[in-house]
Amino acid sequence: MRIALIHALSHSVAPINEEMERAWPEALRMNLQDDSLSADLARSGQGLDEAMHRRFEALAAYAEGTGAQAILFTCSAFGPCIEAVAARRPHMPVLKPNEAMVAEAVARGGRIGLVASFAPTLVSMPPEFPPGTELVTCLAEGAMDALNRGDDAGHDERVVEAAHWLAGQGCDLIALAQFSMARAQRAVHKASGLPVLTTPGSAVRVLRQRLGA
Repeated sequence: MRIALIHALSHSVAPINEEMERAWPEALRMNLQDDSLSADLARSGQGLDEAMHRRFEALAAYAEGTGAQAILFTCSAFGPCIEAVAARRPHMPVLKPNEAMVAEAVARGGRIGLVASFAPTLVSMPPEFPPGTELVTCLAEGAMDALNRGDDAGHDERVVEAAHWLAGQGCDLIALAQFSMARAQRAVHKASGLPVLTTPGSAVRVLRQRLGA
């Protein structure tokens, strides 16, 4: 199996590759990164416009052209662009980064606490949950900035603080929205005492199922 991993943030590359190596080492991986996507989205103020949709289609077409049998996008702020890519490719799995984790969280039931380190995610991701889902969101302020300057411990501390606040709101589980946040899973579980889902873990499980691996 050849799996294309398409990234908008450099911080997403290691978490999904580490999870693939752990849970599905026999899969062949290709990594494709455009680290200007998130910066352009944040700077433009135009949202997910037609130009952004064209960029995602170009990335997907390139990945498919390399022989990839499935595509996993790893940045959570671009859901509609990824949905358009998937609609053009009914013959292959094309996953949004959160798709598998959302399904797993909903299946577990209860009140879901969603932590993000990239603010636009808290705009684009909640609509991915089914109507009626009891969802509480929290931005881990400063977590992404800490990661960008190499302060891994500072990143994890801010994610833990957000998860601790969500636990205080009566959440039954914590979902970490960014791939880059997976590194904080153990610390969040220890601090909150709640089950913690990550996007890489859920995504790899669903890809394996869909491809019959």
